[in-house]
Amino acid sequence: MKKLQFFGWVLALGLCGWVGKNTYHYFFDKKSPEVILSGIVNGGYYAGDISCVVNGSHPYKVGKISVFLDETPLIYNFSLGKSSFEHPFTINTRTLTNGKHDLKVKLIDGTFHKNEACKECQFNVDNTHLQAAFVRSVTDLKVFQGRTLTLQFQTSKPLKEAKVHAFSKEFDCVPEKEGSLVYEAFVPIDCEETPNEYLFTVNCIDQVENVVTLEGKVQVIPFPFKKGNLSVPVGSATAEYVAKEKELGHSQQLLNDQLAELAQKSPHKKLWQGQFCAPTDIIRITTEFGNIRTTPQRGRYAHKAIDIANHPRSIIWAPQDGVVIVKERYGYSGNTVAIDHGCGIISLLFHLDSFADDLEIGQTIKKGNPVGKLGKTGYADGYHLHWEMRIKDIAIDPLEWTKFSVA
Repeated sequence: MKKLQFFGWVLALGLCGWVGKNTYHYFFDKKSPEVILSGIVNGGYYAGDISCVVNGSHPYKVGKISVFLDETPLIYNFSLGKSSFEHPFTINTRTLTNGKHDLKVKLIDGTFHKNEACKECQFNVDNTHLQAAFVRSVTDLKVFQGRTLTLQFQTSKPLKEAKVHAFSKEFDCVPEKEGSLVYEAFVPIDCEETPNEYLFTVNCIDQVENVVTLEGKVQVIPFPFKKGNLSVPVGSATAEYVAKEKELGHSQQLLNDQLAELAQKSPHKKLWQGQFCAPTDIIRITTEFGNIRTTPQRGRYAHKAIDIANHPRSIIWAPQDGVVIVKERYGYSGNTVAIDHGCGIISLLFHLDSFADDLEIGQTIKKGNPVGKLGKTGYADGYHLHWEMRIKDIAIDPLEWTKFSVA
């Protein structure tokens, strides 16, 4: 009997405590309900049905829930009366216009103060069918070794991303200009690429993950690159001269490693518009792109740039808009400047006598802005400019870009 009385007192005290706690929360709790919205993210893109879930809680209880889509109620003051809940709902985007929309979830707790909590989300609807087609026919594409394969295609809407898969590599596709639905890709053909027919694909992915694939093939044609020996005047590029230049600059391998890394970090967009220009006045081209050279120091190799002769210490300028990513001296290339034009496209200017006074790493540079003066630093047999262009760290003929047209 005493045990029953004891348990009765415990039960009564617990009940009083529970009543007291709930009374406290009802009259004095000013804490807003907790609310979590899942199934949709701010700034996301959606098509079809969006399955959403609202989770909420409050120490007393959540009284009501409302959901507004573009200020129109989907759910209005739905009674809950629970300390925690999970409430699913669906948005049918087919009834909405393409573009931005606002979603707002509002909770009101069950206390005397009717505390509120809101969760807002802006999302995008994209129910447009994805279509893509090449701007020009790709049934008979032919490109020389050392040149650039330029692909253009048009889509029915902006893309999340597009990639060209060719020559066992991947290349970005970018809008030809801001807001355009015409996309471009620049695929470098190495001057030592085996002449043959190669297949390529373009994968287009929109914001809601629809995929369209374009296919084509390209014929790589052999180019008759010239061959010759590089004669070096005594006292210029002798062994002693080369050794001295190596002492004055960093190793060329360091530059190559830097350029490979910088190509990967290049912006996924064009930083330029229009044709490139030669970075100095051309009196003559002393070595054409792709020439097979033989020298005492380097043996036999392909010269993957052009050498331009001009007056000593002539002004060298940027061949196009971009960002300065290298300004340093190296053993082989001497005073060197590299400019990133976006899309992994980099211009290299070697053997400068000196740098422009205000040239700094990371600065935005415009086409025609000075970068230095023509010189013969590094491994050079006289005053000249070595002008090189790389796409994804593959050298291509830079002169082609001064008269660039779509393949």
